[in-house]
Amino acid sequence: MALWGGLVPGDRDRLDELAARGVVGFKAFMSASGVQEFEAADDLTLLDGMARAASLGLPVAVHAESEELTSRLARRAVAERRVGVRDYLASRPVLAELEAIGRAIAFAAETGCALHVVHVSSGRGIALAAQARARGVDVTCETCPHYLVLDADDAERLGAVAKCAPPLRGAGEREALWEALRAGDVDLVATDHSPAPAALKEGDDFFAVWGGIAGAQTLLALLYDEGVAGRGLAPAAVADLLAAGPARRFGLAPAKGALEVGADADVALVDPAATWTVAREELLDRHRLSPFVGRNLRGRVVRTILRGRTIALDGRTVGEPCGRVLRRGA
Repeated sequence: MALWGGLVPGDRDRLDELAARGVVGFKAFMSASGVQEFEAADDLTLLDGMARAASLGLPVAVHAESEELTSRLARRAVAERRVGVRDYLASRPVLAELEAIGRAIAFAAETGCALHVVHVSSGRGIALAAQARARGVDVTCETCPHYLVLDADDAERLGAVAKCAPPLRGAGEREALWEALRAGDVDLVATDHSPAPAALKEGDDFFAVWGGIAGAQTLLALLYDEGVAGRGLAPAAVADLLAAGPARRFGLAPAKGALEVGADADVALVDPAATWTVAREELLDRHRLSPFVGRNLRGRVVRTILRGRTIALDGRTVGEPCGRVLRRGA
């Protein structure tokens, strides 16, 4: 487990302290996070924070959506009593993502900061990062499994269990993400794991219900099923997107992300012939809510090894806890 420091208004002078305590980078929200404890970073906070992070040699990760657009569109929809699924999706348009990504890239180029854009939901968002990288800006990006396997129609069908921010997009954006991934423009795939009690995901007001999708347990299987089995993605590409890429970007290599002499013996063994159905009773997160329940998948993780010790076997956790906090370069 590696820790991130929060980049919020008023904490610029504490970034050095966080760096000394071993964070691998700083995370900022460019729109409201949904929790009072993690305030969105205004432009000056983000610009100053990136400058300080650059001097510390640490990256800044951003949730890239325009607060100006998303908040005002949401307030207008709620005031007009348009609070359904499609209303929520419309309040967080792709344009809000593109504007924020562009602004974050401009700040990174100005300060020399290493920028990572989290959970990008659109092919056009990935393209912005790839174009900036081609110009010499140190920027990487990720997408999530739910953007790769679900779309706006699924959000309407599934309801609150599929609410997230940025929201699920149309099928065209999903296909554009796959094209970008195959082209090598997506640096990693991550879950944005965000479980919540069922009580927070109930109600007719889609703006009021809690957002976030739990996905850590199904990440590898979804990418294998949709990517390798369904679209011909090379297994080696999956390993890079889920392990080697994150380790490189966040300073955890060479100990993590590789099967090499001297690296930690971290291995996930997948049975490519196994087919299975995601069942609620088999979910290991506390609340057991997932938009993937009932989904049939090809390929199953049958054994997980951490530093040479088996910690999961055939869907069960085994052995004693043995995790530790990771530091960059350690």
